[in-house]
Amino acid sequence: MNYWLVKSEPFKYSWDQFVKDKVTFWDGVRNYQARNNLRNMKKGDQVLFYHSNEGLAVVGLATVAKEHYQDPTTPDPNWVVVDLKPVKPFKKPVTLAEMKVEKRLANLSLIRQGRLSVCDVTAEEFEVIMEMGGMKK
Repeated sequence: MNYWLVKSEPFKYSWDQFVKDKVTFWDGVRNYQARNNLRNMKKGDQVLFYHSNEGLAVVGLATVAKEHYQDPTTPDPNWVVVDLKPVKPFKKPVTLAEMKVEKRLANLSLIRQGRLSVCDVTAEEFEVIMEMGGMKK
């Protein structure tokens, strides 16, 4: 299993809306590295849901429900989406500020490449963030 982090601005697509929708395709990715991360996602992979710009925190846990396919919002075959479904909200949001001071997260893609909308996360980083959020795996 692999671990990922996806970012969304809450005023555009929030955790609450995601929960209401029950499943969504993750579209609008126009960065090659983020696109490649989408292509590497496998069904069942765990995904941290991060509110960017407002909140700046991991707020929930999701899972990959369907592996990559053509992004239906563009005719360009170079862009893909995956289907994600929410699993559960974090008991305590894990803020970017908290992650930046946690030494075990020093290499976290979210911190090193702040503008990347779909990031890979190591198993250790995932466990640390889950622990910080009051979550049991």
